[in-house]
Amino acid sequence: MDQDPDSVLLRSGPVIDAPGLLLLISTITVFLLPLFIYFPPVPPSQRDALLETHSPIGVKHTKSKKTTTTSPSKTTIDQLWIYPVKSCKGIQLTSSKVLPYGLEFDRLYTFAQLKFPFPLSTNPSSAEDKLQPQESWEFITQRQFPLLATVTVELFSPDPVKARGKPLYSDASIKDSFLLISFPWQEPGLRGVVSWVAAKLARGRGAVPQKQLVLPVSFPSQDEIESQGYEREEVRIWKDVVSALNMEKDLPRELALYLGVSNRLGLFRVDPGRLREVHRCAPGREEAGYQPMTGFQDAYPLHLLNLSSIRDFSAKITKDENLEQDLDARRFRANIIVDGPEENNPPYDEETWKEVCFKKSDDAEGEKSKPAAATFHVSCRTVRCKMPNVNQDSGFRHSVEPDRSLRKLRDVDEGARLKGCLGMQLTPLFDGEEKLESWVEVGMSVEVGERGGHRYINQ
Repeated sequence: MDQDPDSVLLRSGPVIDAPGLLLLISTITVFLLPLFIYFPPVPPSQRDALLETHSPIGVKHTKSKKTTTTSPSKTTIDQLWIYPVKSCKGIQLTSSKVLPYGLEFDRLYTFAQLKFPFPLSTNPSSAEDKLQPQESWEFITQRQFPLLATVTVELFSPDPVKARGKPLYSDASIKDSFLLISFPWQEPGLRGVVSWVAAKLARGRGAVPQKQLVLPVSFPSQDEIESQGYEREEVRIWKDVVSALNMEKDLPRELALYLGVSNRLGLFRVDPGRLREVHRCAPGREEAGYQPMTGFQDAYPLHLLNLSSIRDFSAKITKDENLEQDLDARRFRANIIVDGPEENNPPYDEETWKEVCFKKSDDAEGEKSKPAAATFHVSCRTVRCKMPNVNQDSGFRHSVEPDRSLRKLRDVDEGARLKGCLGMQLTPLFDGEEKLESWVEVGMSVEVGERGGHRYINQ
């Protein structure tokens, strides 16, 4: 029997019903989803590029328990922190080299804004106004711009294993250490939507779009300074004015917008040849064996905090929904945080220390070539500003606490009346003058060599 040509034509095409279409979509999804997860279709970030030849330095922050030492009868170093970019997120370490001006890599950079005299002159060409101070660079901190707390800083060190076999292994950039600066930023419109999706695909559901900036750890050479257009300029750190290298040309414009800085934003690298001398409460050249100095730290090379004191102070503060029940020690930006049982480490005991030594136990693990002890002059109390009001995770600034309680409960230094004090400032001491360096590690025991009183001396 002859068939209808139209019916043959209709039966010759593929027929996919709804269940078949669903099965096809499911099969494609199951096949492609792992590829999107493990190989997201987004361009590599600057962090991805660094990971090709470098490894990040530091450990993930975990909240300390009451005592973390295996010797419960001793007070030990509980945490170590560096802040390569002043007032940005810190990096927690397990060990660090101690140099005359503080922990290695600490406060290498600071942001600053260009301030103008007020009121502005109506006739800047007049002889009188020419004598008036002109615009000047002043460092900025979380006190004015709390979102600095959310600017992440990572330290990347060369990894010979990763770099082996790379065609550019001989390039100097692979042999240097770098800082990676990241901050949240989403462009408006379609570009912002694309960056939002790309962030989720690359780093997970909780990720947000970011801007990134890579900075050298080493001070730039003269050739690099000239080729990049960097300039040596003066910047004010509290009452000190120092000459440093302004690298603002490397800053993305979005950073000032994110932080809320309306003035011109600068990025200064401390000049290792032009550090600030430390006097006041610090030991002199004869006592220390060298002239104490510091870079972009506030006043002294290192800052020590005792978790026993933090717990005691925190328990006396009236909390609200905007302040954590157990005050976060990171609010106080210390380099060395110690802890131990209160019977041997009562609150504020550190305020009686005049000299302290951190010692490694004989059976402690680690490189035997590193010094087994580090000694410090305990120079003075730390007089607190309002920076501890800033939450170090969110950048939210509490309107009054803990600053109000610090001024009320910790007005304990005759040299700093009506100001709150918490923590101690340290100056490194070294054996001999040939090698001015030592080493500190988490787990080192605390041995107080000398005790006495303290009186703060203002700048």
